[in-house]
Amino acid sequence: MSYYLGIDIGTSGTKTLLVTAAGDILAEATENYPLYHPKPLWSEQNPDDWWTAVVKTVQAVMKKAKAKPGEVRAIGLSGQMHGSVFLDKNDKVIRPALLWNDQRTAAECAEIESKAGGRKSLIKMVANPALTGFTAPKILWLRNHEPKNFERTKKILLPKDDVRRRLTGDYATDVSDASGMLLLDVAKRDWSKKLLSALQLDIDLFGKCYESEDVTGKLTAAAAKELGLTTDCLVVGGAGDCAANGVGTGVVSSGTLSTSIGTSGIMFVHSDEVKIDPLGRLHTFCHAVRGKWHMMGVSLTGGGALDWFRDRLCNELGSKKRSFEILNEEAKAVPPGCEGLFFLPYLAGERTPHADPDARGCWIGLTLKHGRGHLARAIMEGVAFAMRDSLAIIEELGVPVKQIRASGGGSRSPLWRQIQADMFGQPAVTINAEQGPAFGVALLAAVGAGEYKNVEEACRATISVVSRTNQQKAAQKVYDRMFPQYQQLYRSLQKDFKAITALGL
Repeated sequence: MSYYLGIDIGTSGTKTLLVTAAGDILAEATENYPLYHPKPLWSEQNPDDWWTAVVKTVQAVMKKAKAKPGEVRAIGLSGQMHGSVFLDKNDKVIRPALLWNDQRTAAECAEIESKAGGRKSLIKMVANPALTGFTAPKILWLRNHEPKNFERTKKILLPKDDVRRRLTGDYATDVSDASGMLLLDVAKRDWSKKLLSALQLDIDLFGKCYESEDVTGKLTAAAAKELGLTTDCLVVGGAGDCAANGVGTGVVSSGTLSTSIGTSGIMFVHSDEVKIDPLGRLHTFCHAVRGKWHMMGVSLTGGGALDWFRDRLCNELGSKKRSFEILNEEAKAVPPGCEGLFFLPYLAGERTPHADPDARGCWIGLTLKHGRGHLARAIMEGVAFAMRDSLAIIEELGVPVKQIRASGGGSRSPLWRQIQADMFGQPAVTINAEQGPAFGVALLAAVGAGEYKNVEEACRATISVVSRTNQQKAAQKVYDRMFPQYQQLYRSLQKDFKAITALGL
């Protein structure tokens, strides 16, 4: 038998799947780890925790499936994008990794735009503006604020690629994940030597770029022994979690869009050619499909907003599973629009379309009529409104959207799927593969090992639509009326958000 491992190094934990060539999931395992916030709006993790989680989950799925080491032919890696792992000459981690939702780098973003010759010039170089969550500003932050650590730095890797280093000993990345570093010429699918020169960054700091299904190496003897695999096991390029989720949900052809409500909220649409938003509101990245691209809008707080509400304000409801069941039931009893209650889900600042690290989360419109169910539903609707911001730009740019595929933890909620269908004005379908990024990179591993001739063939063979949630016309009309007001609320509060940050509290 030939099996494939899909490993997704996420923000809250690592998920590993053991998959057959036909796409059947034999076993899965998840291992969580902490997230650190040493200062407001800072977000860090210990890369050693990722490796520990990888080892535990790989061992767990092998044991559950009773698989033999030699039956695993290849591994695909997915991971949270934009994170920065700084390594010294001995491959020792210098400091905790700065993550995608870290907002400390506003000054460095301005520095990058200035050195690139302005925002428009930067977008021409790397297809995207400088955003606080991206990797390049984090590198400059280290140079500006921790110069001794920067001097020690010999390699800078993304989260999944630090795991790759521990697996194979290679410094490598893939074009989809590298796109989010703000250092890749997205059109040419390789490092932007022009921008690296402008920023005075040595290209040797970074790994070699591969296409997502390309083999980047094999397991070292030490890694194979620790994981319970063999040194014949291949490791492919893999993908950033968003592109990996695109593969895992079959969004590999024109007209297909995926919505993913995980920690963040993502709108992801396939593109056969490079299409760049000249205003820099949407990201244009390389897709995990060879020679293809994707456009993406990201709301930094998606399902994480409901997690926050439950963890901080609803602990009395019991276990996590039970509390979410209660919140869903209470929210379901509330009519669309929450009787005039809005929620801005900017708990970690916001990326698309505002690129505003100072944005804050808030309920607006509270009255004595509102209860816990209203608060919960307003969060669900607020996240969907934030994602609709991205959909509106996608439509404005003329990118076709013929089918919306809902995925991620939030989309397992029938209510949240219904809200998405009503909010976006199109049916929301789900597919047989619910594991998103981990499943996507397992398919990439199968392609890399020769099971399929390309990613599209692998998706056609393994992924199919299994449910359809149709929009409700009455609710759709409510959300269409509310959406302009939702957009206006940010504009009205933008200066106040900055003033709150300036208080330094």
